[in-house]
Amino acid sequence: MCEDTHGIGRRALIVTGAAAALTLGTVSFAAADGQDPGTQETRTVRGTLPPGCPDFVYVPVEVPAGVREIKVSYTYDRPSVPAGVTGNALDIGVFDQHGTELGGKGFRGWSGGARTEFFIRADDATPGYLPGPVHAGTWHVALGPYTVAPQGLAYELTVTLTYGEPGTPVRPVYPPSRAKGRGRDWYRGDCHLHSWYSDGRRTPAEIAALARAAGLDFINSSDHNTHSSHAHWADQAGDDLLIMLGEEITTRNGHVVALGTDPGTFVDWRYRARDNRFGRFAHQIHKAGGLVVPAHPHATCVGCAWKFGFGEADAVEVWNGPYTPDDEVALAAWDATLVASVRENRRWLPGMGNSDAHRDPDAVGSPQTVVLADDLSREAIQEGLRAGRSYVAESKNVTLSFTATGGRGERAGIGERLAVAADTPVTVRLEASGVPRCTVRLVTDEGVLLTSDPLPVTGSGVVEWRTTPQYAAYVRAELRHETAAGPLPGALAALTNPIFLGR
Repeated sequence: MCEDTHGIGRRALIVTGAAAALTLGTVSFAAADGQDPGTQETRTVRGTLPPGCPDFVYVPVEVPAGVREIKVSYTYDRPSVPAGVTGNALDIGVFDQHGTELGGKGFRGWSGGARTEFFIRADDATPGYLPGPVHAGTWHVALGPYTVAPQGLAYELTVTLTYGEPGTPVRPVYPPSRAKGRGRDWYRGDCHLHSWYSDGRRTPAEIAALARAAGLDFINSSDHNTHSSHAHWADQAGDDLLIMLGEEITTRNGHVVALGTDPGTFVDWRYRARDNRFGRFAHQIHKAGGLVVPAHPHATCVGCAWKFGFGEADAVEVWNGPYTPDDEVALAAWDATLVASVRENRRWLPGMGNSDAHRDPDAVGSPQTVVLADDLSREAIQEGLRAGRSYVAESKNVTLSFTATGGRGERAGIGERLAVAADTPVTVRLEASGVPRCTVRLVTDEGVLLTSDPLPVTGSGVVEWRTTPQYAAYVRAELRHETAAGPLPGALAALTNPIFLGR
């Protein structure tokens, strides 16, 4: 049983709505009448959460009128556990007087496990939280027991209210949705990045500088379960860098990047696959002008593996940060979706790659997605990503050209279809630079049908292959580094989306 103590005495737990949330007893404060400006009041809550506790535990706080600032801090025990057993990890956030309804208007911030305290007032807030007036009503501190040790999770929560006149609210300013661009061209981007507005350690200014150094034309902000960074990117945008706004929705059954949503869009994360709620929030992302991109779908961290299916997805992240066995599994699973799309004659799911950079030494723009777009604008970049006119490169040094041509000069590029008869001879051509000693693999619905010799040390080379649509329904390219030993292929240097062959 969960237990909480407010000074003295035990309060009963109240189950609210779904079994995945619990509400504890209410914390009350004195009315502001007679309080001198600057006066502070503090309450402390202590309790223990057992293994199997619900995903979210809410502590109601009755906030009287006349409060200038709310501040919350917390600690919890971290006992030693045997190898292979999860220890304690407790996330935190807050909802204001509008309540905790899923997808409601009450969200005021989330820092997960990245911070031990936060404050909110009209003119400022801790990164991860939204500034604004502290209105009277029932606020809820949200505790998220991410993992709980066998001996339970003992915590202490301290809430401090400061009385006085509120400050002047800050009006948010957002980056423009278009940069200068080069007309129709290949643009380089990294759409999965974390700043100090969630669990990253870099400011928007530092991320923007690293993005420019990495040769990027666009980025997408994707802090965990908060849109609080949206109003802090405008100064970093420019003619040379498009900054799109989004969020990484970090559920207990997988993570998904909302890519390029309208400024100020918040997407809730408090559900699991069994709750059948994801479709509602995928629709919200689309309604806000964003793309739905499941992130690192086969990652092994707790709650990271994607379990919601791909019916609502616009693309999938098949390469996340430094190339690892997790990415190899994601790549193979994605290839299986391409085969299924051919078999069932339905829409195919493009792949993309992002850095998921949080802090040094994470490299912004490694990998990066290179997309063919009509302009350097939010809409044009999204359209190119959705159509799969893109490839993934480990750095700005890598450039690819990948085409298929028919016998009468018909031509198709990445993400396109070469509409020729099943027995038409087709020439597939890959031109690459920036990939010294890499091996080219051409992959089809039949598997790997060509593996080249290593490219020259200059890093540039051309590979051609001839086939027909009846032999290969699609073809995509992988460029792999040399392997040190063993039968497994080397880490990726680049990856293309497929070209489809046949009518």
